[in-house]
Amino acid sequence: MSFNREQPYNNLPLLWPDEKFWKTISVYEKLNEANKALAELKGHLSAIPNPRIFINTLALQEAKDSSAIENVFTTNDKLYKAFTSEKTADRSTKEVLRYGKALMTSYARIKDSEVFSVSYIEEIYRIIKDETDGIRDIDVYIGNSFEIRYTPPSGKVIILKKLDNWISKAKSDHIIDPLIKMAMLHYQFEAIHPFKDGNGRAGRVLNVLYLCFHNLLDDPVLYISKYINIYKEKYYNLLLGVTEKQEWENWLLFMLEAVRATANHTLKKVKTIERLFDETRRTIEEKAKRIYKYELVELLFTQVYCKYDFLVERKIGNRNTASDYLNQLADMGILEKEKMGTEFIFKNKALYELFIND
Repeated sequence: MSFNREQPYNNLPLLWPDEKFWKTISVYEKLNEANKALAELKGHLSAIPNPRIFINTLALQEAKDSSAIENVFTTNDKLYKAFTSEKTADRSTKEVLRYGKALMTSYARIKDSEVFSVSYIEEIYRIIKDETDGIRDIDVYIGNSFEIRYTPPSGKVIILKKLDNWISKAKSDHIIDPLIKMAMLHYQFEAIHPFKDGNGRAGRVLNVLYLCFHNLLDDPVLYISKYINIYKEKYYNLLLGVTEKQEWENWLLFMLEAVRATANHTLKKVKTIERLFDETRRTIEEKAKRIYKYELVELLFTQVYCKYDFLVERKIGNRNTASDYLNQLADMGILEKEKMGTEFIFKNKALYELFIND
């Protein structure tokens, strides 16, 4: 099947690719490693009373790394502060925050009958890009002023036909292993390139949602964007390799290794956060028994920065009580008090250092 980088790839094959391109011993060996690492992560999280305390902090890291792949940059500190109060966020930081919002908004609907519909995918794009349009009706290309690397399918009718195939395969219980399917679906989505911009970020949100939809994870805590960002050039070259030469094996090996490495990294991160949580809980209970509440410690680990309103919203105390609690924890060195605009915010120092040094 002919392919010309400078011509719309309207002949993009539908899923699934022929087994001769990918069914190899190397792929299945890597698949076993990835499935084992993912199962260990899921099993560990299922044994934790409240695994959702990890979602905000891990989702922000995914948002930051996924956006960086497409040259949208912010710092951890800007991102954490903006998540606490978006008023002071710059343009890039707001764009990164929208990625996190798209992930969590779409995850909340993961069991809906309309999941992985065109409208569902368009909503992800609209949140990420803060746009009101949807599936593109204009031609786009991938590359720069010196070189066109890829021209995706052209014409809304053709794009929707390819996307309908993608949706049916994403929701199906095909005999292909789900992790292999995820990698194939990710390639196909990027090749379809259904939006004028933000396709990479939308595709990486869909990766996580796919894992949750098929019960490979209970919560959206596996984010492979960090791995992809480290090997960004290889990632794009392997995508092109599938398009030009049907080199599915190399692509699958890369994505399965991304899952394996990320699952192991995330499990290690979660265990470290658990240790910090227990150390903080014991310190407060022993040295500040008057203000100790388990719900307060949980709140301190839900995100890096805390403020008075968060305690009031969680019904941990009124504003005066919240001020008393957070200021005492700052005096103990657990939190660090900062002025941001017209309000005070309190940084969980240990949690902050964990992600800054990641």
